[in-house]
Parts: sequence; C-alpha cells; structure tokens
Amino acid sequence: MKIKHPINLSKGLTSFFVLGLMTLYQNFTVTAWVYLALHGTYGILWLLKDRIYPDKSWEEEISIPMGITGFFIVCLYWVAPFILISQNIQASPPLIGVVVAMNILGVFLHFSSDAQKYYTLKYHSGLITEGFFARCRNTNYLGEVLIYGSFALLTQHWLPFVILGLFISLLFVPNMLKKDKSLSRYPQFEAYQQVSGLIFPKLLLNESEKNIVSQEN
Repeated sequence: MKIKHPINLSKGLTSFFVLGLMTLYQNFTVTAWVYLALHGTYGILWLLKDRIYPDKSWEEEISIPMGITGFFIVCLYWVAPFILISQNIQASPPLIGVVVAMNILGVFLHFSSDAQKYYTLKYHSGLITEGFFARCRNTNYLGEVLIYGSFALLTQHWLPFVILGLFISLLFVPNMLKKDKSLSRYPQFEAYQQVSGLIFPKLLLNESEKNIVSQEN
C-alpha cells in the first residue's frame, strides 16, 4: 500500500458521502448542492491529477494499519459536510459567491502549480523559481488552504476551521519546512528565499530584493 491509496480513496468517496448525507437528512437545499459540487468536484480533480501528473511524495510504501489510520485522518475533512447537512445550515447568496470564488482560485493555484512542478522536473531537474513559484515557494499548499477554507466558510462552524488549522500546523508547515531544507542544497536558494514567501506570495520587495530579481532576469 502506498500513501496515496487511502488519500485517493477518501477523495473518491467524498461525492458519495456528501450525497448520502443529503439523502439521510433529506437536505437538498441550494447550500447542500453547492457544497456537493465544490467538494465532490475537488475529489474527482484530485484523482485525475494523480492519474495525469502524480506527486512522487505520495508514492512511498506504508503498512496497512498506517493506511487505515491515514484514511480516517483525511476523512476529518468530512466533518464540514456532516455539520452543514445535518444541521441544515443555509448560506446567503453573497457568502456562496465568496466561497465559490475562493474555491476556484484555490483549485487554480493548487492544480496548476502542481502541474508546473511535475512537468518542469520531468524534463529539467533543479530549483523552480518562475511561474507559480516566482514569489511563493508553496503555491500548491496555498491553493489547498483556500479550497478547504472555502468548505469551512460555507459550513459557518468553528470546527472545520480547527481541523484545517491542525492540518496546516501538523502537516502542511512541516512539509514546507522540509522542502526548504531540501532545496537549500542549491546555491541560488538563499537568494530565491529572500524574494519568495513560504506560503503567501511576497509581492512587496525592498531594493536589495529587487536587485536579486533583476539579476535573475
């Protein structure tokens, strides 16, 4: 079993889980359908991404008990639809608009930056300092935070935000710092680190940082 197998199983079952909740609680409101469309589509896109440009970090072999544990950990994201549907939470049209926009932006950043990373490293190994990674070293994680943040916002409950915060602090940030440590072997990393943010894009540069960028160009 690989790390990706329980993750993919959870992503693939999301649509069925949410639709099952809607049927169980007879909740077929606009808010419930919007949640199903957003989270369900994200799960399908994740599976397509794994098929077209898989992430090597998810290919590591793990034991079956670890896989089962991993599955239930990833399924913590299902708390949001359970709360939304079981408690019949309704979102206002403006909030739905914000959530949809936030989700689309997150999907764009997450999947597009992963595609850039995959196809760049496939043909040319080294430090990626352009495109989606020009001002942000972890654009894919930023996209994922926006995606799950949109689910939590639509739910309008504190618990999904706490779960997202746990994933960010216990998984996302350690992985980003581990990646920085690995990339530090490249001579140009120190300069790149000065002009890029860990997860949020560094858009405002001081004079020395602007000089670094001009030298790169």
